[in-house]
Amino acid sequence: MRRRLFIVFLVPMTIILVALGGAYGWSAARSIQQQVTSQLLSDLSYFTTGASQALRAGDPAMIETELRRYGSLYDAEVVVYDRSGAPWAASVRTPTLSEETTSQVNLALSGRRGEPAGEMLPWVKGETVIVEPVFDDGSVIGAVHISASTDGPRRAILTQWSALVIVSGLIILALVWAVYRLASWVLRPLHRLDAAMAAIEHGEMGARIDDETGPPEARRMVRMFNQMADEIERVMTRQQEFVMNASHELRNPLGALLMRVEYLATGLDEGWIDDVEHAREEGRRMTRILDTLLNVARDGKSDSAFVAVDLAALAEDRAAGWHERAADSWVVFHTRAVGDVWAVTDRMAVETALDAIIDNALKFAPRGSAIDLSVTTREGEHVISVRDRGRGLEPEQLEQATARFWRSPQDQNVPGSGLGLAIASDLLHTLGGRLRLSSPTGGGLEVELILPGASESGGERA
Repeated sequence: MRRRLFIVFLVPMTIILVALGGAYGWSAARSIQQQVTSQLLSDLSYFTTGASQALRAGDPAMIETELRRYGSLYDAEVVVYDRSGAPWAASVRTPTLSEETTSQVNLALSGRRGEPAGEMLPWVKGETVIVEPVFDDGSVIGAVHISASTDGPRRAILTQWSALVIVSGLIILALVWAVYRLASWVLRPLHRLDAAMAAIEHGEMGARIDDETGPPEARRMVRMFNQMADEIERVMTRQQEFVMNASHELRNPLGALLMRVEYLATGLDEGWIDDVEHAREEGRRMTRILDTLLNVARDGKSDSAFVAVDLAALAEDRAAGWHERAADSWVVFHTRAVGDVWAVTDRMAVETALDAIIDNALKFAPRGSAIDLSVTTREGEHVISVRDRGRGLEPEQLEQATARFWRSPQDQNVPGSGLGLAIASDLLHTLGGRLRLSSPTGGGLEVELILPGASESGGERA
């Protein structure tokens, strides 16, 4: 976020500053060059007048003294040429003659002034050269050539450009500081909001943002967050209170029910021992579930420990627990396990998820059919599979089946709330597993409870 703010604000400002600075620097260089050229043209005009008088008199001494004084003072070379193009008077003993100089002199002797030659940029070394014809009553009688070093103007341009770069750098640093302060001002409430959300995610429901800093939009978002957090805390508190109250209230009738079972067991013959023991086990299981609910409501998390669980034995135990319910519809369980499949997991969570799947299968299993319950290990994962012989689901309905309160359109008349598969999916997710639904060949619905972990395999048990 901070990087994006820097890009949005700083990059356009820097581009504009560089464009304006470049234009100003180029304009400053041209201005210095024009000033130097203008001064040289003024000096050249003065020497042209003196050269005209000296050429008419035929006496070079009339102008040579001034030429030498000017050359030593301004580090320039001034040469007067006669009508034949030969040097006639100069500021130095031996004038510099080059092809370019000769060409410019010939151009001046033809009556035309030469354009100033030589760039005055810091990286260009050279001289500024100007040649002016000398007239007498409309006739060209000679030419004046002046060449000045560009070192001075180049240093002046470089000085201005250096000052421009320093000022631009200071402006960019000021912009960086301003954008940093602006970004901090804008992002500070967002960072605090992120920290508060992370605290709430870790169970600190009282986390809030105390101060309101930043732009008005951020302050409004902070207020909305605090209000939302208050509402979530209130709802979760009421939910915890409800779970605690419901769990506590259920313990009394459950205890009375278990005492009734024990009382009735004393009057039954030995043929009822297995049924009584099943009732006791279901009662103890309900007690464990209520204890877990109370712990979750009180601490906000389950204190159940992961232990080694024999999934094959667990599946057989839950099939036995649902035997009476299945017998009412003449439905039988076919259980099968490949070896003693062990997993380190939460036994109660797996039992609850498996109960939800078996309950769902019994709702849709046709009368007199069978439910296949198998346990196996596949690709390093433990799989408990429950398959019924009902009409199943369409392929596009398989992904929707684990959503809360979802019901198949053709099964709206079947009792239920549409929560069984959703609860099982959530429980498996907390264990690091997942729920997979498929429509096997031959009809029905197959639901696989997939748990992570290694396995121990023995013989086959059916």
